Amino acid sequence: MARPDVLVIGAGVIGLSAAHAALARGLSVHVVDREGPAAGASAGNAGGFAFAEVHPLASPETLLASPRWLLDPLGPLAIPPRYAPRIAPWMARFACASLPHRVAAATDAQAGLMRLARATLEPFMSTTGTLAMLRKTGQLQVHETAHAFAADCRGREEAARFGFGWRSLIGPDAISEIQPGLSPRFTHATFTEDWWAIADPKLYVLALAAALEAKGATVGVGEVRRIAVGGNGVTAHLADGRALPAGQIVLAAGAHSHRIARSLGDRIPLETERGYNTTLPPGAFGLRCHITFAAHGFVASPLSTGIRIGGAVELGGLNLPPNYARSRAMLAKAKDFLPELRTEGGTEWMGFRPSLPDSLPIIGRCAKAPDVLYAFGHGHLGLTQSSATATLVAELLMRQNPSIDLAPFDPGRFRWVL
Repeated sequence: MARPDVLVIGAGVIGLSAAHAALARGLSVHVVDREGPAAGASAGNAGGFAFAEVHPLASPETLLASPRWLLDPLGPLAIPPRYAPRIAPWMARFACASLPHRVAAATDAQAGLMRLARATLEPFMSTTGTLAMLRKTGQLQVHETAHAFAADCRGREEAARFGFGWRSLIGPDAISEIQPGLSPRFTHATFTEDWWAIADPKLYVLALAAALEAKGATVGVGEVRRIAVGGNGVTAHLADGRALPAGQIVLAAGAHSHRIARSLGDRIPLETERGYNTTLPPGAFGLRCHITFAAHGFVASPLSTGIRIGGAVELGGLNLPPNYARSRAMLAKAKDFLPELRTEGGTEWMGFRPSLPDSLPIIGRCAKAPDVLYAFGHGHLGLTQSSATATLVAELLMRQNPSIDLAPFDPGRFRWVL
């Protein structure tokens, strides 16, 4: 294989989107992934383009709620006891990122990336032949108390400040006009128009891979262990002994990215949010739109391939075995909240969301190896921010000025904090 202009490490939604954007600018592209396209978090996410979610997970609200959540081993947030010592430094950084001035800065940065994502998504999908998979069905966030509803409205007002629309719903009858069949325990809701969805995230990512190969790029399987810098470009070294040289490298390997970045001297505090879900067969419920059960930390998503019940956060790294009791707990709650939901015949899944303490991804050049670009750490928002990240990566590859200020996403931003 001839040396490509760009080697993309990672065949999830971020890596493949970046590969398309590079190819569209006339660069030759090869993609390599440890398992192949759509093998990780890109396959099992909830399928939402959550443009209005500009408020970072790292916030005073999350810190206040965390002790209560941690008391429930199957609740919205869990840390396996044997993993707690290892994640302590990350949690300290998370607490620092929750200071009000840092939350405000992260919100502004996230909003800029979200606006770019909304503006670029449909053109990107048109060029990749995937536009037919896009759905503009909105998101319903439901609440059992007026207090929780008021807090959600404050968050939506913040999103509205950046141009993302929403409306409030009060009473079960108003909610049922959007989504019939919800338990009457949900008395308040917000409906966000600026929440789009994909028919099925795995099928979308596989379609991106197929379109990429149809346009002349190559997609291969191999586990990259390290990146080396040479006099004529950069080289990825694989576990099987192969070496893949390239003019530039884009590191977009999701939850595994920080291990590879370490070979270039960057110690990036990337942690793994282990997400769980159960996908029920088509017809399990007449779900019209994405529903978020905010107080319970999970969602219900309508896909072309079924109904997906999932979410929650388990900070447990890459190596611990899955705890599918979390999937079953969410499914049992979903049955209570959607009484007509048929829960038999589901498929359980666990995947790794790559998350950074300040809730912002890393997008930028490696300081010690300028021909290596980083594009990872999107947490829950990889699908949402994929077209925006691809645009920014392509601009960097071409040595153009990026569409937004990339300082908040700089790979070196964690060097001088906890």
